[in-house]
Amino acid sequence: MVQIIPARMTAEIDGDFVVFLIGMRVNKWWKFWKWLPVATAMPRMLAELAERPDLGLLHARQVLGFPNLVVIQYWRSFEKLHAYASDRALAHLPAWREFNRSIASNGDVGIWHETYLVKEGAYESLYNNMPRFGLAVAGVSVPAEGGRKSARGRLRQTGGADQPVL
Repeated sequence: MVQIIPARMTAEIDGDFVVFLIGMRVNKWWKFWKWLPVATAMPRMLAELAERPDLGLLHARQVLGFPNLVVIQYWRSFEKLHAYASDRALAHLPAWREFNRSIASNGDVGIWHETYLVKEGAYESLYNNMPRFGLAVAGVSVPAEGGRKSARGRLRQTGGADQPVL
């Protein structure tokens, strides 16, 4: 059972990091032989990354909402992410080549990704009555108190006393 933390929490992570959003869209649901291999490739990659923390993935969470599938990933650095994506011995590059061979731009399955390079301290988060989630799993979960009480405080723009709701 998931542990709900009945408190206001925030996330902290040391250093710069990367948020990588990647997903697919089933455009022609009846062509399951086209989209199913794409949909099953990501779990294989995530399993490989979980077995090898040295590759740089800090945390990943899948969000399923047919026809879209999205994976939110947190990486230690862009260099680690790019090295994984281009390594011939790992799962991504063969899957990417197979996608381009069998689907490419025929319209059956859409794929996309967005990469965000986050500088140390240039982020903020809040979780209330939640299990550890997102960045709080990639980094650490800490109480949103004192200087961490407000969004501006978590961004180190104020001392945290500017929280209008509390």
